Amino acid sequence: MKIAMLIPDNRDEFGKYDDPVPHFGPAPSALLEGLVGNPDCEIHIVSCVHRAMTAPAKIAENIYYHAVEVGKWGWSRGGYLGCILAVRRKLQEIQPGLVHGQGTERYCALAAVFSGFPNVLTIHGNMRHIAVVSHARPFSFLWMAARLEGLVLPRTDGVVCITNYTRNAVKDLARRTWLVPNAVDASFFDVQAAPDLNAPPVGLCVGTICGYKNQNAFIRALDPLAKEKKFKLVLLGQPEAGDYGREFLQLVRERPWCEHAGFVNRDQLKARLKAASFLALPTREDNCPMVVLEAMAAGVPVLASKIGGVPDLIESEKTGIFCDPDQPESFREGVAVLLADREFSRQLAVAAKMDARRRFHPQVVARQHLEIYRQVLAKP
Repeated sequence: MKIAMLIPDNRDEFGKYDDPVPHFGPAPSALLEGLVGNPDCEIHIVSCVHRAMTAPAKIAENIYYHAVEVGKWGWSRGGYLGCILAVRRKLQEIQPGLVHGQGTERYCALAAVFSGFPNVLTIHGNMRHIAVVSHARPFSFLWMAARLEGLVLPRTDGVVCITNYTRNAVKDLARRTWLVPNAVDASFFDVQAAPDLNAPPVGLCVGTICGYKNQNAFIRALDPLAKEKKFKLVLLGQPEAGDYGREFLQLVRERPWCEHAGFVNRDQLKARLKAASFLALPTREDNCPMVVLEAMAAGVPVLASKIGGVPDLIESEKTGIFCDPDQPESFREGVAVLLADREFSRQLAVAAKMDARRRFHPQVVARQHLEIYRQVLAKP
């Protein structure tokens, strides 16, 4: 079967036009990893870009790459019409049996739905929920993304829901849904967390520094614990512009036990996970946060908010522990447990690594996607 997969090329988003290799998000990349060499499918990746970039026409023996250039008025300010038309032209050349749009954040879902071919969508971030939690202003990016998500859901042949949270969010709009989690890069399973037992424990908090990720409340909640125990909290991610980002930087400057290490790539994240004693995710809104899957695969104990799709990923007291983003004291209590009981933390990590291999390995998730494609293509 021939599948066209619409995925943003991150080189375009970050302006890395001289990089010769396409970069995709961690979830689509892991899915592609599971599809490499599969004799049952031929994958054609299509990415819209603002300017031409060097890239191989073939990424793997059965995976091809196509970049389509779109002028500045063809993007969000033009309702992504330029992206839709450019993708349609390229798909007419490829003639896939099915189109898979990765994400409703930008053009991928729109271009898939209006491609003229059978199509499915994967929702990574529930944009309608994120817009509400973020109090998105009218005509802002999040406000528009939420409305475009509502536009495409009734028009696709089906939605690949990576958690039950998404399935419940789209069930009244989508014709059909499937529940398939994200895959995690197989190399994370090769990481074995081994924190230095002679040094203070290190906790990681990973994600864009913004209101709904809730890092500022998490830092404040740990103040009393930092007076009692020695530990270090390393926060990875770029602060958003505005008051929240400025407040975050001030909080870190005032606390010697906090470190802001900025944005890291996947290899740098693996090194951080290897040295970590725990991972914390104090978020107010999340669907299937990749860093939770990556920490589980690497054998790092996870403390995460019991919201959104997170309860689909970890089982309380068995593969992780939960906290409540509306009760900051639960952050402190969760971290205190992980710091005080290292044997309990080790048991959580071992069980989580086994569970992640069973559910999130690229080959497991790729097989589930191939079955979805077959179901859609079998429909007259």
